[in-house]
Amino acid sequence: MLKILPVAALAAVLATSPAAADPFVDALETALDAYRDGDLQYAGDELAEAQRILSEMKAQGLAAFLPEAPEGWSREIDTEAATMLGFLGGGVMAKATYSSPDARFELTLMADNPMVAQLAMMLGNAGMIAQMGGQIERINRIRFLREDRSLRAIVANRVLVTAEGADPAVMIPVLEAMDFRALENFGG
Repeated sequence: MLKILPVAALAAVLATSPAAADPFVDALETALDAYRDGDLQYAGDELAEAQRILSEMKAQGLAAFLPEAPEGWSREIDTEAATMLGFLGGGVMAKATYSSPDARFELTLMADNPMVAQLAMMLGNAGMIAQMGGQIERINRIRFLREDRSLRAIVANRVLVTAEGADPAVMIPVLEAMDFRALENFGG
């Protein structure tokens, strides 16, 4: 029994220790250490770093909703798209360019941004869409504003979905591949 106890204790320690370092947790712990040492500037810097890491993780989670390219197409995810949101009031963004020999368009997902909340009032109002001269296109039970070379919708009053750059008939099959029900719960 004496030999089993140390093995069990070691197993318990290994089970509670992280398998790999978590940069978000590391930044938070560093911020706490700096705060306890009275270095408020460094604590603030590390909190900002933790926020940046968390935003990057959320952007990667949002990018997972960008559908794969259809057969004969390519998809290129823009890894720099999310960095611009600080200038637009914050939030999270994921963006991909879909290309074929005959067409090209961008699909952008933007979540938790003040601009999205303002657009939600407009895009959620069928009367307002009609006044703007736009058409409504339903894709997987989501109402999109269809314009010349763009489709826009708000999902769950917090995620703006924009496809633009090609004829809507070309973009709709890619949008049909999206899981809008899961997107409603993004980040939750």
